[in-house]
Amino acid sequence: MYSYSDLLRITTEIFSKMGCSNEDAAIISDVLLRAELRKISSHGILRVKNYYQLWKEGRIDSSPEIKIVHEAPSTAVVDAGNGFGMIGAKYSMELAIEKAKKTGTGWVATRNSNHYGIAGYYAMMALEHDMIGISVTNANPTVAPTFSVEKMLGTNPMAFAAPAGREDDFVADFATTPIARGKVALAEKKGEKLSDGMLQDEKGKTTGDPSVLRKGGAIRPLGGDAVHGSHKGYCMSSIVDILSGVISGANFGPFVPPAVAYLPRKDRQVGKGTGHFFGAVRIDGFMTADEFKERMDEWIRTFRNSETTEENDHVIIPGEPERLAEKEIYKKGIELVPAVEDDLRKVADELGVKIT
Repeated sequence: MYSYSDLLRITTEIFSKMGCSNEDAAIISDVLLRAELRKISSHGILRVKNYYQLWKEGRIDSSPEIKIVHEAPSTAVVDAGNGFGMIGAKYSMELAIEKAKKTGTGWVATRNSNHYGIAGYYAMMALEHDMIGISVTNANPTVAPTFSVEKMLGTNPMAFAAPAGREDDFVADFATTPIARGKVALAEKKGEKLSDGMLQDEKGKTTGDPSVLRKGGAIRPLGGDAVHGSHKGYCMSSIVDILSGVISGANFGPFVPPAVAYLPRKDRQVGKGTGHFFGAVRIDGFMTADEFKERMDEWIRTFRNSETTEENDHVIIPGEPERLAEKEIYKKGIELVPAVEDDLRKVADELGVKIT
């Protein structure tokens, strides 16, 4: 068990040893630890080993040159300099917020980036400005479209955050697949099987074996199969890919570079790196922020108080489980899966960072 402050120190030192500035190392660590606190461990400390190996092989630049390459009053395209994804992503979301302050909305597409952690982190940045925040990203191909056996899309998450008044903010942060790739990796490390409908083998047959991604298998789109609406999950993932990859000038679909070092780089590229897309919308462009928050409070109470199944006492509001976990885990400490802790210790040891 680690305290938040101890784990933040360790990870910050690790990324500093990789050549990141103190500020950038703190940003990367903040995003990873926020994932752990919100019980999204698939995007937390598990990723340190992946990032380290990619950096070690020269596939990530620890001191990137981030620049705006195209701009209009309410839009921009940012080149993230092939840095750790969190750095270009935070810069891009801040830019979207600044544009929204001036024009009502801000939209920023980001290219030449890498895995950026949890999508919700960036969407939530808009909340303190009385704005709605949107964040989506494409990812390396692990997902087979409906009726395909070929990995063509990433898990391509999307996040939407809207402020409330007396109630807690609405935060939706989810993959466009039944399971995130990181959770498949965690299940493999734990030696666990997954439910049918999430994964398929190289012939397209459903399987619960989390190691199948290394054997020619794939993750299925949200819905699992066509009977249960996988074509809709496929559409959602495609929309994220077009916003993140096509309009930004990044790679898209099967050409997105891998976020793990054990997979080789793609021979063919159709753009630069991984892509993201960010949006910020000023609420007072539609009504006063106070009025909107009152209406959001009413929306949240309406859904929370709806009649439930016998097994549950209330309807979950998006963001509620993560918010409750954040408070509890921060207080009790962060427990790492043994295999993930071992990986962290090995990386720290190689870089000369003391764990205890």
